Amino acid sequence: MSNIKETSGDWQKRARIKIIQLAIWTGFWVITVAAAAFGPLLWGENNLINILVILLNLGVGIGMIIANINHLKNLDELMQKVQLEAMGISLGVAIVGGITFSMLDTTNVIPFDAEIGGLVALIGITYLISVYINVRRYK
Repeated sequence: MSNIKETSGDWQKRARIKIIQLAIWTGFWVITVAAAAFGPLLWGENNLINILVILLNLGVGIGMIIANINHLKNLDELMQKVQLEAMGISLGVAIVGGITFSMLDTTNVIPFDAEIGGLVALIGITYLISVYINVRRYK
């Protein structure tokens, strides 16, 4: 067993690798979302191809989640706290906002269909704002 302490340079290198891995998985996931959403314009309503692309999207999405967990484990305690709070706020907004949005649609209060894209945008914006506020608050 070695008691060699990790240097700051080692930690930074590992952090950079985790961020790059997360970026790659996220990029692949976005590509598979686009393939699932717009691919039928190319290959039509071929259920086999659509199912395979959606399953590929699911698999890549699981890989992205694992890469995100690995990235979070590599953060220091303060950044883990910032991320946890931002994710908690985003989850709450997603549940409350999503159900509210759906109820507005089902009761025909809004003149359009509640689409998942609007909820995804709300979650993303909430997450970014939460991270920004938390980083400023803890500095």
